[in-house]
Amino acid sequence: MPAVTKPANQKGDFLVDYESKVFEDVKAAPGEKALVTFHTVAFEGSIGLVNLLQASRLISKGFETSVLLYGPGVTLGVQRGFPKLGDEAFPGHLNYQARIEKILNDGGKVFCCRFALQALYGHGEGALIPGVTPISPLDVLDIVLLHRKEGAFILNTWTL
Repeated sequence: MPAVTKPANQKGDFLVDYESKVFEDVKAAPGEKALVTFHTVAFEGSIGLVNLLQASRLISKGFETSVLLYGPGVTLGVQRGFPKLGDEAFPGHLNYQARIEKILNDGGKVFCCRFALQALYGHGEGALIPGVTPISPLDVLDIVLLHRKEGAFILNTWTL
């Protein structure tokens, strides 16, 4: 059996060069927009959280950023907590809510499809995180088309 001669990794060790950047740091031109769409279920994988982080990055780069929650994506926009709303049942339990609140506080907009909210997931508009704007299901395509017309960067998130 081969002997392991490398010392075990220690807390504080660097395993990769996280400071080296290959590409230029792109910033938005004045008035440039971005739309991040979510058709993914909260807590069913990392994509929802990762792309909420991407939405925050777009805001920090100067893009006028909107987030669209539709289909199962509406599950990212509802208030959570246990045993009461706002109580964190376990570390990370409220990550989605915290990220959406940050996006809103940083000037982003978050829209949520009313059809999926009620018909698919049984929530009313009162369940939404404050600041999330409910929209008609007929607006879901139009927000994408309007952003396309304006030359916006569009990031689509799909998982089931």
